[in-house]
Amino acid sequence: PSFVSPAADPAVISPQDPTLLIGSSLVATCTVSPDFHLKAEDLYWTLNGRRLPAASYAALGPTTLSVALARLNGSKQQSGDNLVCHSRDGGILAGSCLYVGLPPEKPVNITCWSKNMKDLTCKWAPGTEGETFLHTNYTLKYKLRWYGRDNTCQEYHTAGPYSCHIPKDLALFTPYEIWVEASNRLGVAVSDVVMLDILDVVTTDPPSDVHVSRVGDLEDQLSVRWSSPPALKDFLFQAKYQIQYRVEDSSEWKVVDDVGNQTSCRLAGLRPGTVYFVQVRCNPFGIYGSKKAGIWSDWSNPTAASTPRSERAAGGCDPKGGEQNTTLRRELKQFFGWVKKHAYGCSNLGIKLYDQWRVWLQKSHKTRNQV
Repeated sequence: PSFVSPAADPAVISPQDPTLLIGSSLVATCTVSPDFHLKAEDLYWTLNGRRLPAASYAALGPTTLSVALARLNGSKQQSGDNLVCHSRDGGILAGSCLYVGLPPEKPVNITCWSKNMKDLTCKWAPGTEGETFLHTNYTLKYKLRWYGRDNTCQEYHTAGPYSCHIPKDLALFTPYEIWVEASNRLGVAVSDVVMLDILDVVTTDPPSDVHVSRVGDLEDQLSVRWSSPPALKDFLFQAKYQIQYRVEDSSEWKVVDDVGNQTSCRLAGLRPGTVYFVQVRCNPFGIYGSKKAGIWSDWSNPTAASTPRSERAAGGCDPKGGEQNTTLRRELKQFFGWVKKHAYGCSNLGIKLYDQWRVWLQKSHKTRNQV
């Protein structure tokens, strides 16, 4: 009997592990080693485990069987599609990986931000189409604009699938050139170069110690206080803040834009006896004299508080009382309109007088309701 070396391959597929463009055609051959005493008619093909039709086969010799694949689609898996040659009993004789896809497109939309001026994170989009059906490697590169050498980012996928984080050793007051290279088995594509100064892309942690509390007995107001981001306390910069709030049973946030650089604000015109969720975020700008706006931080975690319930009596009342209530409501509407016009948002102009009037008004209602 003939001796077969354990290292001998039962068969050979050609071409081995080809890379093809989508839409290409391929003729592959499986040639069985004569030591295995198999004929072409003893063979069949599978692609990703599915048997290919015999009509696509052709015997090219006593021990060679070919298969024709037309108009190939993109690989179903980035590790390649498995084209396998089998013996009649289902045994695997040889395999080949088909890599069918597209060359990478030029990466686009590079955006970067620095967390507290100590690092840099960049993200990008893979191109207009994006899907290449092949494993595509993205490399973020950067250098100081005038005299730096090329550096390669090492920490990928930190802010999503197309992102990279540079943790340290960054220079201030000097612009960087940043770009992304995409490569796969079918080619290489390079993004446009983005130029930026770290000082112009600073963001920070959300404001800390956010507190929301009632304003005395005023049922339509809440006071919001917070602390500046501690990581920026040693830097020369300005800051502006935004507040957003919503009622407990709603997903719609209302945004207060005119907070400025103060660390407190009063929300007015709220519903009595209602739970509100409040968040604050910060935009550091003008760091060390930078002329560009900073980047908004994430929102702080939601903080909840409720407005006091209205204690005015429900139900009917005598005509004189109704007339008086109508007069008071009209006066309140006029006064509140004046306050809104002259003290919009979080300004304190006229708020003290308004607060005193509202407390007096509520007390007078309580007195009437007790009589």
